Amino acid sequence: MGISVKLEAFEGPLDLLLHLIDKNKVNIYDIPIVEITRQYMEYIQEMTRRDLNVMSEFLVMAATLLDIKSKMLLPKEVNEEGEEEDPRQELVEKLLEYKLYKYMSYELREKQQDASFAMYKPPTIPKEVSAYRPEVKVEELLDGITLQRMHGIFKDIMRRQKDRVDPVRSSFGTLEKEEVDMDATWERVEAYIAEHGTCDFRALLERGRTKMQIVVTFLVILELMKIGRITISQEGTFGDIFITAAGREG
Repeated sequence: MGISVKLEAFEGPLDLLLHLIDKNKVNIYDIPIVEITRQYMEYIQEMTRRDLNVMSEFLVMAATLLDIKSKMLLPKEVNEEGEEEDPRQELVEKLLEYKLYKYMSYELREKQQDASFAMYKPPTIPKEVSAYRPEVKVEELLDGITLQRMHGIFKDIMRRQKDRVDPVRSSFGTLEKEEVDMDATWERVEAYIAEHGTCDFRALLERGRTKMQIVVTFLVILELMKIGRITISQEGTFGDIFITAAGREG
């Protein structure tokens, strides 16, 4: 009994072969070439009026199947390594490659369908609205700005330190735990501030060569500010932060 299918359902001979393999629920690595060839021939015999170029592709595959079928009836050939060659191997590889690209096309089609739901609308906000700027209350803006600004500078320094690391070479070798002497860092920070009188907060942090040194330096500055050994000043909104040794203000 012949199978009733339409050519438009398949994009080519490989697509038809995949359909027959799935329909018969057989292992693609162990194709029953006799049965698949019979069903394939029944299909192309039903093609009465088709484009000659398309028809020729199906006939070439039919000839390939018949050639494989005849080789399966003969004693198996042995390659240079002494292993028996499977006449179906090349066909299986082509089918697997075609199946891969076919499923990839499904993924691309789904992405295209998802993209069709995305709509763009140009901005239509009136100029008066877009030009409006709310009134800034300086007192509220400066409330607690010192620690917030210091934290922002700290994160910026840490980010720069991270960017200096080579993502490839840094993965080589073994990781070693870095130890930073808190007391020694405390002495260096106090000596630096005493020497300069007033110094830039960012410049002091950047003296740390590693992330751990920067973290410890930042903690020392917070502790010195807490116990009153230094004072923090900022000339303007979002301006630079300066550290001054206690007793040297003004």
